[in-house]
Amino acid sequence: MDKTDTTDTTEGTRTPEADAITDQVFTALRTVTDPELGINIVDLGLVYDVEVEDSAAKVTMTLTSPGCPAGGQILGGAKDAAESVDGVDEAVVSLVWKPFWTPERIDPRVRAMMGF
Repeated sequence: MDKTDTTDTTEGTRTPEADAITDQVFTALRTVTDPELGINIVDLGLVYDVEVEDSAAKVTMTLTSPGCPAGGQILGGAKDAAESVDGVDEAVVSLVWKPFWTPERIDPRVRAMMGF
């Protein structure tokens, strides 16, 4: 083993490369907007987590409501956006309802612009 290699590859330890790709996935997800509100899903607080392992990304997110008519479009857009990042070959988008989304999850700057 090369003693100059200090990358820790134990399970659960993030590498600088994975951190950089995770940041890029978050940036890509900002291109996905809720068509009813015209605000990106990151600023809306719909994206709860992004994990990158090897060339796979897992996006954990929610929608504003279980009956969101644009749900399929938003989830598909999130998958496409994540897969557009160099280093990501496959993305899985997991839809969760806990914690339930509330307007308090919206980025404070966007909330102020919306009058909340």
